[in-house]
Amino acid sequence: MRERVIIICSGVAAILLAWNLGRMFLFLGDEAQQGAIYRIMFFHVPAAWTSFTGFFTALVASILFLARKNFRNDALAVAATEVGLAFAAVNLVTGMLWGRIIWGIWWTWDWRLTSMLVCFLLYAGYLVLRRAVEEPTQRATLAGIFSIFAFADVPIVFFSIKWWRTQHPQPVVWGGGSIDPAMKSVLYWNFLAVLLIGLVLVLIRLRQEETQREIDALRRTAHAL
Repeated sequence: MRERVIIICSGVAAILLAWNLGRMFLFLGDEAQQGAIYRIMFFHVPAAWTSFTGFFTALVASILFLARKNFRNDALAVAATEVGLAFAAVNLVTGMLWGRIIWGIWWTWDWRLTSMLVCFLLYAGYLVLRRAVEEPTQRATLAGIFSIFAFADVPIVFFSIKWWRTQHPQPVVWGGGSIDPAMKSVLYWNFLAVLLIGLVLVLIRLRQEETQREIDALRRTAHAL
């Protein structure tokens, strides 16, 4: 069943990406002030939304593990965290490329940029913590608590440009700004495509994590004998 979902979601994501790329480069014109570089928005913004979706999934899975002690929830938490972290990296890199063209600098200690970097480092620390603790129950418990703590930075990232003066522009989709309806349509459809890619990666990583845990359990049983 999981393999079928992976195949279907991969196919739909590929079709959507191809369709969206065609619309981006063949039908949408350059933006009046930014020129062609504005198209990076169609990957920069969905990458952020997808990373936050992954972190929220990890939060829910971590809470469920702490409540029920079901290691499937812990496996989902680590899978969602790893995928969310990958998309957070995409968001940071594309943001720096965008900023280099528009602002003339690769990085500035802006509230939105800094809070996103802190978010990335927190979830990277989550993965480091997991590697530092060998006992499965203790590792999952500490990681679950840390995941709840780390998620506190996500709403800070989201609302940072409303709470503080920032060089990062106000969001044009949910921040009271304006965006051409055709651009908004491509943005939403590309978010769906990127989200499906994230789902596929989580399912693949979840299967790997479950297989690794089965191998570790067999290894511990063999050592006990």
